[in-house]
Amino acid sequence: MPIIPLKDHSQELRLFESRVLVAAVFGVLLILGLITRLGYLQVVKHRYYATLAQDNRVSPVPITPARGLILDRNGVVLADDFPVFTLQVTPDQVPNMKRLLAKLRRLVALNAQDIRDFQRRLAQHKPFQSVTLRAHLSEAEAARVAVNLTRLTGATLHAQLRRYYPLGGLATAAIGYVSRITQAELQGHNADRYVGYREIGQMGIEKSYQNELMGRIGYKDVEMDARGRAVKVLKRILPHAGHNLYLNIDAQMQAIGEQMLNNRPGTVVALNPRTGAVLTFISSPIYDPNPFVEGIREKAYEALATNPDGPLDNRALNGLYPPGSTIKPFYAYAALQAPWFHPHKHIICPGYYHLPHSTHLFHCWRPLGMGRVDLKSAIERSCDVYFYRLAVKQGINRMTRYLADFGFGHRTGIDLPGEYRGLVPTQAWIKASGRPWYPGQTVITGIGQGPLLVTPLQLADAVATIANHGIRMRPEVVRGIVNPVTHHVRFRKPHAYPALPRRRKNSLKRLIRDMTQVVEGPRGTARGIAYDLPYKVAGKTGTAQLWSMVPGYKGQHIRSDALFIAFAPVNHPRIAIAVVVEHAGFGALAAAPIARALMNFYLLGHVHVRPQNQSRPEIAQARTTP
Repeated sequence: MPIIPLKDHSQELRLFESRVLVAAVFGVLLILGLITRLGYLQVVKHRYYATLAQDNRVSPVPITPARGLILDRNGVVLADDFPVFTLQVTPDQVPNMKRLLAKLRRLVALNAQDIRDFQRRLAQHKPFQSVTLRAHLSEAEAARVAVNLTRLTGATLHAQLRRYYPLGGLATAAIGYVSRITQAELQGHNADRYVGYREIGQMGIEKSYQNELMGRIGYKDVEMDARGRAVKVLKRILPHAGHNLYLNIDAQMQAIGEQMLNNRPGTVVALNPRTGAVLTFISSPIYDPNPFVEGIREKAYEALATNPDGPLDNRALNGLYPPGSTIKPFYAYAALQAPWFHPHKHIICPGYYHLPHSTHLFHCWRPLGMGRVDLKSAIERSCDVYFYRLAVKQGINRMTRYLADFGFGHRTGIDLPGEYRGLVPTQAWIKASGRPWYPGQTVITGIGQGPLLVTPLQLADAVATIANHGIRMRPEVVRGIVNPVTHHVRFRKPHAYPALPRRRKNSLKRLIRDMTQVVEGPRGTARGIAYDLPYKVAGKTGTAQLWSMVPGYKGQHIRSDALFIAFAPVNHPRIAIAVVVEHAGFGALAAAPIARALMNFYLLGHVHVRPQNQSRPEIAQARTTP
């Protein structure tokens, strides 16, 4: 019987060899793949992974530049920066936030409000962003934190510059303030540019000149150890400080105006009619902007927000007031352009006026009337009946068209944010309102009542236009922008708007003569401020009646705003001013003395006039800045 072998050794050898070959090929392919991958990572992606490794070891830290200073026209600092120690916490580096806060309480003074504010800010920032726990640490507190930093994982101590307003609330209406930048505000800006910045301008010059004031961020590369602690600085690029701003505002003149208002609700705006320079910009009551820099307390903000006098309202820029009789010169100018108007023609003022076929009486402010009046005496004595009749003769469309030429109903273009347009009842506005326009509304609009609303800035701009013989200049708060490195000053160029339409050559001269009689005339409504004045003033008083329901009174009660507009000296005007004092009665008594004091200071260098024995040539040489 033949023997059959159980194994075919040659076949098994071939199978084994083939398997070894496959395994060898597979191994070689794996080795080649590994070599290829290593080559890709080490050669092709070297820069990328080297950067990642470097980032793990080196941390870029932004260096915030000094914010530019804000100074008045004479170099008085209105907004400054000063160094403070700030305690910050980075949430994603903190193992236990509750324990960290407990440790910090033993080192620095932290009250319940500080913790609540910190928790609120935590919700507004991302976990990897540092959040301020306490600002303005004392030197002793900063020293205690610095000694214990190794045991305070996630906490850091920074020496930073903070905005400070050394004169408190002086000129806040123009300067504004800065406060902490929020995520919502970053979305409206270039977020990359604001890395490292904590503050942003919120109002006034601080907001409108944010790009000039903020400077350019710097940074330093800091080598970190395995625990995330700084070891040494590898590289440093210094920041560029923000530009300094010189304003046209005179701080001393501003302080005089604010003191005379004495925190009563009101506003003062003074301009140089030749250039549009804003000399004074007051909104009263004033408030201290410094608490807003780090975040004002809720109770303190609520007290400001609920104050019935509205200190947070920028009355100079956003206050809407019936102009009262201060609007009469502008209606007079419109009438002087009409061929049918004769300024020397007299009318009889019996103390009231009524429309044809109407029994309703529109009263003059002087109940017994003023007798025979022409344009000159109507402006000098502020005759309401004369301007009632003039308004009916001109019609609302002609009146509002000339008001627009003076800038009413439009923004002046001042370099401050948020300016209001005011309200002029134009034909388009009347149509949009959907309500009929009655002749009686034209009558009361003729004396600055009714739906007509203007801002104090517009009033100052308009009277400056008269002073500048029909040329409107754009109001400018900032005088010059200074580079802190080169000290080069870039001055703001005055900008003129189109001249007033003029069909009678001497109409403005006549109007200025008539406005001068308001102060110089024997029956002028502002003659009380003319005593001992060594220069001539042209002006117009106003009293705007406001109807409102007042607690404690039955029915309606009249409250009056006091207004006064003026410019001086009449021959060569260098200052134009508008004053509004809310609920103060007659403009001649409450508003005109404030204007007199500020004009004296600007033209003469002091509030009180010079002795009478001093000659006018010497007065002409008194201190004045264009």
